[in-house]
Amino acid sequence: MHTSETRPFTPYQMRPEPTTAQLLQDRFRCPDSAQFTVTGDLSADAGYFHVGDDVIAYGRCSGDLPQRQVTGSLHDVRPSIQVSHSSVTLPFDAVQVLENLCYERYAAAAAEPIPDQSLIRNLYYFIRPLLSVPMRRHLQRLYLRGWDKIPFPAWPVDQTVDKLMSRLLALSMKSMGVQRLPFVWFWPEGAPSCTIMTHDVETVSGMKFCPELMDLNDSFGIKSSFQVVPEERYPVHNDALECIRQRGFELNVQDLNHDGHLFREQNEFLRRAVRINQYARQYRAQGFRSAVLYRNVDWYDALEFSYDMSVPNVAHLDPQRGGCCTVFPYFVAKILELPVTTTQDYSLFHIINDYSIDLWKQQIALIRKNHGLISFIIHPDYIIETRARRVYTDLLGYISSLRTQGETWIALPGDVNAWWRLRGQMEVVKTGNSWRIAGEGSERARLAYAVLANDTLTFEVSQ
Repeated sequence: MHTSETRPFTPYQMRPEPTTAQLLQDRFRCPDSAQFTVTGDLSADAGYFHVGDDVIAYGRCSGDLPQRQVTGSLHDVRPSIQVSHSSVTLPFDAVQVLENLCYERYAAAAAEPIPDQSLIRNLYYFIRPLLSVPMRRHLQRLYLRGWDKIPFPAWPVDQTVDKLMSRLLALSMKSMGVQRLPFVWFWPEGAPSCTIMTHDVETVSGMKFCPELMDLNDSFGIKSSFQVVPEERYPVHNDALECIRQRGFELNVQDLNHDGHLFREQNEFLRRAVRINQYARQYRAQGFRSAVLYRNVDWYDALEFSYDMSVPNVAHLDPQRGGCCTVFPYFVAKILELPVTTTQDYSLFHIINDYSIDLWKQQIALIRKNHGLISFIIHPDYIIETRARRVYTDLLGYISSLRTQGETWIALPGDVNAWWRLRGQMEVVKTGNSWRIAGEGSERARLAYAVLANDTLTFEVSQ
């Protein structure tokens, strides 16, 4: 995490512990699940192990010791999984593993307290306003060197959580003797995936460019959200904010003053959270994003937002390493997390030095294959220049073509938040020999089936 301090005890940690079956039902909105139990004496310490060749888990397991590092040979627990009638016995705690990944516990455990790094970071943010853009790029490349050698999470998109969820569902179906299990499809009207476009406004120039950016987005019929820094960075005028709202775009809060210190110390965070929440009410904003994607999900209870967009899927190119390892929304207590699942424009242009949409297309293909959320951060500040704007225009054209082909639902973050919460209240119920979806908003939902054949799980959407 951004702070090297011991994680404090918070109200969030006092919530009732969910079960594996509940997590599966929450993800898939399926009618029932097998009973999951844990067998054997779990290791005293958490570490990395395999659940099959393609899933790296982090937690405590039985049978052999997990490893502190991803590199090297990892113990595979899959041969120790036992499936019987209506029950599955696991040699690990699936709830713990899923939380360790989504909430980046593995990254916090691996972080070593290095005062020099904190000093360097503080010095950087102190002198940052005085640095030229080329100098900032140079320092950031030095800080991020070796990013392409990080073994976990997987670059350029990590779907460990999603693979593990599907594997657990397959085990549940196998134990119940079910080959086809109905569930509520992930996106409305049966859309194969979902896409959101977001814009973090960082400078005066970026704020001034917002109307032109909205014109560009509108030319492709794509609405987006704008995250505004309330204090210190630039003047925030009510007429500019009202223009964003009136044009059908979304307005959210980005940090407090973008100084990089929001999550450095808990008392300071709580003090700032009071002001951040005041701006949320003033801006009528439902969503939040922290500056530089610094985060500590254990402190989120202090934020009065419906959703957050601060956790990367894989954070190799961010100052705070880690990643949530999923391409789907998930809850952190009362807040819905909409993870950042693609590379930011700044990182693409100035760290990787790539002025094309090739990497974005690769990430989009991987996310679409598993029907997840494709989310972008594009800064108005960094696409003013002609070459960068041309790349962004190509991106808009590409995702617009996917929508035309019926391959994705392009929505505002607030719409995704509203849908995911509605879907979470829907149920699949049986009427005679058929299934239907019940609950508010079910007219937009589509019935789907998880199909199990030879231990392989596939999805079918009913038309």
